[in-house]
Amino acid sequence: MTTFEGGFTAVYNPRQILDHPEFRVLQPGEKPSSSANIAAFYNPAHEIHLVEKPRPKPGPGQVLVHVRATGICGSDVHFWKHGAIGPMIVTDECGSGHESAGEILEVGEGVTQWKVGDRVAMENGVPCSQPSCDACRIGRYNGCPNVVFFSTPPFHGTLTRWHLHPAQWLHRLPDNVSFEEGSLCEPLAVALAGIERSGLRLGDPIVICGAGPIGLVSLLGARAAGAEPIVITDLFQSRLDFAKKLVPGVRTVLISRNLSPKEQAEVIKQTAEVPLKVALECTGVESSIHTSIYSMEFGAKVFIIGVGKSEQNFPFMHLSANEIDVSFQYRYANQYPKAIRLISGGLIDVKPLVTHRFKLEEAVSAFHVAADPTQGAIKVQILD
Repeated sequence: MTTFEGGFTAVYNPRQILDHPEFRVLQPGEKPSSSANIAAFYNPAHEIHLVEKPRPKPGPGQVLVHVRATGICGSDVHFWKHGAIGPMIVTDECGSGHESAGEILEVGEGVTQWKVGDRVAMENGVPCSQPSCDACRIGRYNGCPNVVFFSTPPFHGTLTRWHLHPAQWLHRLPDNVSFEEGSLCEPLAVALAGIERSGLRLGDPIVICGAGPIGLVSLLGARAAGAEPIVITDLFQSRLDFAKKLVPGVRTVLISRNLSPKEQAEVIKQTAEVPLKVALECTGVESSIHTSIYSMEFGAKVFIIGVGKSEQNFPFMHLSANEIDVSFQYRYANQYPKAIRLISGGLIDVKPLVTHRFKLEEAVSAFHVAADPTQGAIKVQILD
């Protein structure tokens, strides 16, 4: 048996880093050494800063990855700004980042499938993988109660120079897929899981609510899946314009704060010109969910990918009288190989999503851009 018997929670215990003598928070303006293992951390005081931490050594079943590209997710910004997402609470210094790809620098004992120099995308929701775990055994490992999801408190993330990763949770990048594209497999995996579980079929008319990063990758995925027509909504015209450049055939609806969900749904239905069979709700906002529900035809499906407040009201009798199914998603499972194939094969082009790039040493500035809507960022990438 390896070190990982019983799961990964002990292996990635954050105290091993926080209590290490080499761990320290860099002062504002302090320039780190080019040989230091630096990372971007947030804390309960809503501070974002660089830290130095030890360079790890791979144990049995592990590899050491030089993280070459990491995207900033909305959840990273939310943990920094608000300190929690539902029950996941920032209680100490916590490393950010979970959209990453990189290059293998070292392999640990027993690792035979990887060698130094291999290029990999990192699947960062690592379940316990034990036969006694129902979720892992049936392949719905996103429901594993002992999952280590890097950057979800208390576990530190992958926005760092060197990261230890379980060998079995890496995915090989083809030569024609860049590190940047490899890191974008993570948000694409979210969209692909939603599209798969929504039951979307070739030719289905759909609406996508929200033109943020997840809405936009859902747009790319839905187009590749053959949805037609596709309507996408957002509060910001700039994001709708971006969606139109990404998929010229998409139909856009600017959400008005002055319209009720029923009134807004009428605009969506008029824009679609045909009854809508599927909604991919990518905001988690109650009013947007209501709008998506009222946009649907009899027997349709509203699939909620977005994350919202803990308790919400739904138009129960409208759903019931129209046999509209509502389903939800928690992260993803079994999507990374598919995401890589779709990018490598040219069916989905994620490159236009990257609007801003920063060096690892500039991660704090990158976070401020990602958190400021006026900067127009879709996906901010940190490269090393």
